[in-house]
Amino acid sequence: MESALTARDRVGVQDFVLLENYNSEAAFIENLRRRFKENLIYTYIGSVLVSVNPYKELEIYSKQQMERYRGVSFYEISPHIYAVSDNTYRAMRTERKDQCILISGESGAGKTEASKKILLYYAVTCPTNDCMAALGDRLLQSNPVLEAFGNAKTLRNDNSSRFGKYMDVQFDFRGVPVGGHILNYLLEKSRVVHQNHGERNFHIFYQLLDGGDEDLLKTLGLERNPQNYHYLVKGNCPRVSSISDKNNWKVVMKALCVIGFSEEEKLLNIIAGVLHLGNTQFGEGEEGETYITTETQITNLAKLLGVDGSALTEALTHKKLTAKGEEMISPLNFEQALSARDALAKAVYGRTFAWLVEKINQSLALKVHKASSVIGLLDIYGFEVLQHNSFEQFCINYCNEKLQQLFIELTLRSEQEEYETEGIAWETVQYFDNKIICDLIEEKHKGIISILDEECLRPGETCDVSFLEKLEDTLGGHPHFVTHKLANGKTRRVMSREEFRLLHYAGEVNYNVNGFLDKNNDLLNRNLKEVMCQSDNQILSHCFRREEVMDQKRPEMAATQFKNSLMKLMEILMSKEPSYVRCIKPNDAKQPGRFDEVLVRHQVKYLGLMENLRVRRAGFAYRRRFEAFLQRYKPLCPETWPNWHGRLVDGVSTLVNHLGYKPEEFKLGRSKIFIRFPKTLFNTEDALEAKKPEIVIVIQSGWRGMKARRRAKRRRQAAELIRRFIKGFIYRHEEYCPVNEYFLDHVRYSFLKNLRKNLPKSVLDKNWPIPPPSLVEASEHLRMLHMRNMVMKYCRRVQPEWKKQMVQKVVASEIFKDQKDSYPQSVGRLFLDTRLEREQINLKVVQTLGNEKVQYGASVTKYDRRGFKPRPRQLLLTNTFAVLVDRTKIKQRIDYTALRGISVSSLSDGMFVLHMPSEDHKQKADAVLQCNHVIELVTKLAMMASKIDYVNISPGSIRFAVARGKEGIIDFVRGSEMKVAKGKRGHLLVVSQWLF
Repeated sequence: MESALTARDRVGVQDFVLLENYNSEAAFIENLRRRFKENLIYTYIGSVLVSVNPYKELEIYSKQQMERYRGVSFYEISPHIYAVSDNTYRAMRTERKDQCILISGESGAGKTEASKKILLYYAVTCPTNDCMAALGDRLLQSNPVLEAFGNAKTLRNDNSSRFGKYMDVQFDFRGVPVGGHILNYLLEKSRVVHQNHGERNFHIFYQLLDGGDEDLLKTLGLERNPQNYHYLVKGNCPRVSSISDKNNWKVVMKALCVIGFSEEEKLLNIIAGVLHLGNTQFGEGEEGETYITTETQITNLAKLLGVDGSALTEALTHKKLTAKGEEMISPLNFEQALSARDALAKAVYGRTFAWLVEKINQSLALKVHKASSVIGLLDIYGFEVLQHNSFEQFCINYCNEKLQQLFIELTLRSEQEEYETEGIAWETVQYFDNKIICDLIEEKHKGIISILDEECLRPGETCDVSFLEKLEDTLGGHPHFVTHKLANGKTRRVMSREEFRLLHYAGEVNYNVNGFLDKNNDLLNRNLKEVMCQSDNQILSHCFRREEVMDQKRPEMAATQFKNSLMKLMEILMSKEPSYVRCIKPNDAKQPGRFDEVLVRHQVKYLGLMENLRVRRAGFAYRRRFEAFLQRYKPLCPETWPNWHGRLVDGVSTLVNHLGYKPEEFKLGRSKIFIRFPKTLFNTEDALEAKKPEIVIVIQSGWRGMKARRRAKRRRQAAELIRRFIKGFIYRHEEYCPVNEYFLDHVRYSFLKNLRKNLPKSVLDKNWPIPPPSLVEASEHLRMLHMRNMVMKYCRRVQPEWKKQMVQKVVASEIFKDQKDSYPQSVGRLFLDTRLEREQINLKVVQTLGNEKVQYGASVTKYDRRGFKPRPRQLLLTNTFAVLVDRTKIKQRIDYTALRGISVSSLSDGMFVLHMPSEDHKQKADAVLQCNHVIELVTKLAMMASKIDYVNISPGSIRFAVARGKEGIIDFVRGSEMKVAKGKRGHLLVVSQWLF
């Protein structure tokens, strides 16, 4: 931050604490104006951030900006909302204590945008996972939903929050956001039924009419034109140039999906129902009775709200009274019926809003993790002074009184704690204590709220004027309370007889008592509650509980409810370490670059910023840790430059003595230096600025010298390396010794590095880099290990079916490779489990085989031993024997144990002979067979019969036994086509095709 002080004449100071004339409001506002003109919208008052709404997009909220502020000391760089966010997050992580950020300011000052920026910072920068990222999305998407239902266009702001919001973001021990919870305060329900000229109802009504599709509007009984609805015409402002209701409708619908909302239809029924309720009109009979003149509206209304139409009509025109235990029905006059209608509209909308917040909380609730720490965000209305101030402004300003009381108390406490921690005497600070105003409003039996409740409950005729009279009687002598009756002549001229004035900490405010009692009562007729309790709409049945009708106890008044919720909020905030963001609106026209000094002065006063500055400046204007102060200003003292090696406090003491600090200008604490006057710091900063050219020359010369020394050192090392390498090359054939060790190590290293890049990728790749002489043995070991490793990996990847195929192919290779002409063509063809389908084997044959299952079958041609007549057969292989089958009959059984051998030719034919023992009477003579898949069949037969070594491959002829003592001969020759015929001398001649 100190680096910006040199430009203070143009852009002001980044921290108001450094203002020389800190008691001057003009100097304060001038500093704000300078910074605003330079688009510097953020300024500190100590740890408080003051934000001025620029009314335009600034390039200061990118992800790069977030990273710039992430993990950086609070005062290290320029003020920013991200600095407050990060400082709060780091304090929560390191101190393990809950934090909160209080955002305040009047409507249009940018409070909601500030809270969005803080949530976005945590969503982007906090550690997360997929589950937590979804939570971050829900946290961010809760904003457009709450804005649609809780924000409206006012004279001061096109997107004004009409409720107060406190949100807890829950983190686990790792700093990961794991949950959230929202509390809402004082929704402006009266806006549902009435808006001032130039203002609008809540956004959701206009979004529904402009963005909803035709089918939806038809279902809800609505029309596009907002001017057709009584609750939307009073402000006479159906369109706003800066708002696209159609686009915002899409955003809200998408946000509801992200949050996990499933009751859109029921919710929209309620919103449409409120519009229909506003269009419900009444007539007055001759005897003063009231009746409904718009039956169509009632029909639509009853359908949308899920209630009985006749019961709703009765409840809107009559009220139920209980006297001495008896219930009576009394008709309402015209004015009372209108009030009942409006009260129902406000109750329905207000309770639906509370239900919506509850649903969002369920979406944000902790699922699995346990929260370790919490950061709270309070986005609440600032002090309001309007031309006509009523009950709402009274509650809002009461809230700001409490927050100001808390702010001063916590600021003073933190200041005092810091002084005590650093061992510096605490000096009493004079400030305005607004406890007297808080007591005036909230004190039991004597406060304004108590008197208001008492007047609402008092039997007999009560009115707003009687309430004012009661205030005058009870609070007449209070220094902060004035009415027309109690005021002097000058004050009476600016006050009406229906007003009372409170002298708040921020100034005087006149409140008009008209409507105070009605708004504080906020009562709904009992029979209207009974009707709503019976609603089929699940949202309304949740909002209007039957227990509420059964309970005879009168509910708390609105002001008391607000006071109690405010007390709970104060307890929450008191339990946390606070940070503050004060938002200021630079002009009422929402124009960028325009700075209205009168308006800004008004807000500076109402936000209590001068009071805050006086408290912060009561002692010392500037404080920094020793290490930060010494690191920045050490060039100003020869003893501390370039480095100080002693204790930090001694270094700082040496530095300030050299700079000529007077004893009254500073104090040294235990870990920080405290400087009383900004001028002292400015002089120090100016001295550093003047010293910088000299420092630059020193640093520049030192840097150049260091670079030159590095280059010279690298050249020496390079020359030595080249010498060692050449010498090692000369003696490379000698034994390993210091002379050649570098070269030989380099050669080995190069070989291993090259080997790593060029290792064989498959077992078939036999390439291997040539090793140097010293690594021949090691290279061979590595080659074997690598081959073994590849084989092992390959075997692990082989599937059982493929392994079986490979085993058979290996056996076929052992038998036929380089022996039979047709073998090369068979290598690429898979061996099948069988060449016969199950249906091709006769059922009788299967039954004859019994428990022996057929493992393989193929169609073969059998040649008679005499005459060589060909006969079609099936050869079936089981685990223990083979059989030759003729249709349904087993013609020959060949036991594997009796099989003497298998003969095939070396040519490409499919002939093979199964040799059987001639002395065995049970076995027939040798079988002469021919098969198109001879290599597959012989391989499988040899493996099953364990006769691999008994397969004989004959190049010219095969002899076989015809009968006992007699032999037959098969001659094999090559020819142009395959042919089997009886040849000369009774031999069987087999002609095989040439294979090219």
